[in-house]
Amino acid sequence: MKKEPIDSQEEVRSRLNEKMENKRRKTKKNAKKNFQPKNKKNQSNQPKQDEKTVWSTTFTVVRGISIIFGIIFVVIGVFAASAGVGYFARLVEKTKLPDKQEMLAKINDIHGVSVINYSNGQSISDISSDLVRVTVSSDQISENVKNALIATEDDSFRTNKGVVPKAVVRGILGSVGGGTSSGGSTLTQQLIKQQVLGDSVTFQRKASEIVYALNLNNYLSKDQILTDYLNVSPFGRNNKGQNIAGVQEAAKGIFGKSAKDLTVPEAAFIAGLPQSPIVYSPYASDGSLKSKENMAYGIARQKEVLFNLYRGGYINKADYEKYKAEDISKEFLQPAQVQFQEHGYLYNVVYNEAVTEVYNYLIKRDKVSATELGNDSTKQHYKDLAEQSLQNKGYTVTTTINQSVYNAMQNAVATYGSLMQDGTGLIQTGNVLMDNKTGAVYGFIGGLDYSQSQVNHAFDTERSPGSSIKPILAYGPAIDMGLMGSASVLSNYPAKYSSGQDIEHVGSKGTAMMSFSEALNVSYNIPAYWTYKMIQDKGKSVEPYMTKMGYQVSDYSVESLPLGGGIDPTVVQHTNGYQTLANGGKYEPWYVVESIKDDAGNVIYQHKDTGGTQVYSEATSTIMEYMLQDVVKSQKTSKFYENLQTINPSLATDVAWAGKTGTTDNYTDVWMMLSTPTVTLGGWAGHDDNSGMSKNSGYINNAAFTAQLVNAINAADPNIFGPGKKFTDPNKDSNVTKSKVLVSTGQKPGKVSVKLASGKTQTVNLGGATTTSFWATKSGAPTTTYDYAIGGTAADRAAGWKTILPNFNFN
Repeated sequence: MKKEPIDSQEEVRSRLNEKMENKRRKTKKNAKKNFQPKNKKNQSNQPKQDEKTVWSTTFTVVRGISIIFGIIFVVIGVFAASAGVGYFARLVEKTKLPDKQEMLAKINDIHGVSVINYSNGQSISDISSDLVRVTVSSDQISENVKNALIATEDDSFRTNKGVVPKAVVRGILGSVGGGTSSGGSTLTQQLIKQQVLGDSVTFQRKASEIVYALNLNNYLSKDQILTDYLNVSPFGRNNKGQNIAGVQEAAKGIFGKSAKDLTVPEAAFIAGLPQSPIVYSPYASDGSLKSKENMAYGIARQKEVLFNLYRGGYINKADYEKYKAEDISKEFLQPAQVQFQEHGYLYNVVYNEAVTEVYNYLIKRDKVSATELGNDSTKQHYKDLAEQSLQNKGYTVTTTINQSVYNAMQNAVATYGSLMQDGTGLIQTGNVLMDNKTGAVYGFIGGLDYSQSQVNHAFDTERSPGSSIKPILAYGPAIDMGLMGSASVLSNYPAKYSSGQDIEHVGSKGTAMMSFSEALNVSYNIPAYWTYKMIQDKGKSVEPYMTKMGYQVSDYSVESLPLGGGIDPTVVQHTNGYQTLANGGKYEPWYVVESIKDDAGNVIYQHKDTGGTQVYSEATSTIMEYMLQDVVKSQKTSKFYENLQTINPSLATDVAWAGKTGTTDNYTDVWMMLSTPTVTLGGWAGHDDNSGMSKNSGYINNAAFTAQLVNAINAADPNIFGPGKKFTDPNKDSNVTKSKVLVSTGQKPGKVSVKLASGKTQTVNLGGATTTSFWATKSGAPTTTYDYAIGGTAADRAAGWKTILPNFNFN
């Protein structure tokens, strides 16, 4: 229906001229009224007139200067604008013409469902999307919607060539003036942006958009372009809180009817949504109706569209007034619920990593600079775009997850998780199985039952590692720095922190001097404390080691750091640390996503090996794994090996097992870190509320569960633990220095000066039982000195010598 003429252009000009003439008459009249000829009275006020003259002159000068600067700024602005337009014109000229078939394919491409697959290509899950869209033909869309959209978004749509030149220039000038380069887009350009070029905010993208729009205008009819736009554009949320795209779902989700049946007021509301879908939508993310204040934005937008329909001649004045008076909010559907698919730990881990990789891809694709990413809104825009792309563009995400191994791990925790329960409350667990060479995660356990607790204890829970940190933070670096060897002797005599607090180990306040092997196997705390202190006293730092492996440590001066104080890794992070030790000292960051392909089969992301970061030397890796194998077999801190021998004797003997346990105060956390020549399996157990467990929680309970878990993984893939493979033998590793040392001192035999009780010093040609000590540095072990041990006080060293030389008087 055509509208009644609002006002002709001639009438508007006539009224404008009349107003201007009246204003001129009024100005002339006021000028005559204010003018007074000179007389005596005026002359008597000469000083005042002089003062006025000074001020008038000053004002005139200032105004003149302002005008001059204004002219300069205008000239500069015109120059900048001209340069901007010229630069943009060159970009347009150089833009490669699009391939017709390729462009039309993208225009009509409504992407399929994105999926997540196991490493073997089998499906894990579809990627959930709350985007709902149904494509309909042109005859299924009401003319009311088409008219409203054209009147509001592109009033020259039916006559323009896909681009409006003056609008483009206006957009460029706005950008040069510090505004945005996104202005002046026709419906054709908007369709190109949505389906072909994306949202990159660059001049090159805008130039391509113009070239593509001009061509698309020749390839498709106006009705085809309009129909495609209405089928792909976002329209906010429906009454279930789902994101909706396409006019059909908008009509159904907001008004409960098909797009072909929309009334003018309903069509006006829907046509106004694409400008800012979420803001103008009447529904919140949960499907509830927004408050009156927030709903007012969409309603005000609808009234703007109604006016545009009136102004464009699509409705008459009477209809406009009638529709404007209607309360469109009464037509909105009442909220409803949608059934969401519940996903588990695996889906969420893969989804989060995939979003990150898609984000990186989009940033690279659009050539977004670091400066642009410094803008929070730009960064958030691309984060949102990454999620939308992953959910809605038919991507295929292939993971590193071994299907049979992952399922075996889930069955193991379901079947044997009860072995960890000790009556102190529900004990949770987190486990990660990682490839040593690549960092790929083959499988993990996020918890006992996702339906009961959605906390991912493998990837998200941060806990103190207890003694399991010792090889990573204390002993590994000390060996790497050449400060100790495999047969070094350490002090385990009673010691205190600087606060005066005793350093204890399971109630023990200390014993005597002991070998590194004994200190590590039993996991005594005092030797680890002294080792870390020795590193600091030598002016060295472990920070480079920890930083390279991604550990977060806020304060390296914490005295209990080598015992697990002041550091709280996740299971996947800590597993990565042990992967480093088992991989020749080379850190490979963990990952779960192997590749991502779009729905055309193009690879947009492929994991690439970093080449690794050398954290420890190969010699240090060889020595530590040699020591950690003995830790497992000695069973001083865990019955894991005994349990595995009982369950599967060949698995215990055919695989080289190396590892370390960790327990925190009051048995709050228990850890079991295991490595073989091929993989590393990390595990933690504890209460979510940080309450303590029983004293058997680690040594017996977690050991029993871990043995069953290992057996289940082996049953799923008998080769995964590398049966028959061995860690590098330090005796055969050319990088390792072999030193013949005294068992008593851990240093080479030789003459040593000892202090007697009389105060005299006596030189002794020290001998006795020897052993081979492995060192990571070429110099190897030093010759025995009086201060042979790592740590301890003067009294401790005297006591140590009394044990070595019992016939000497050290009292």
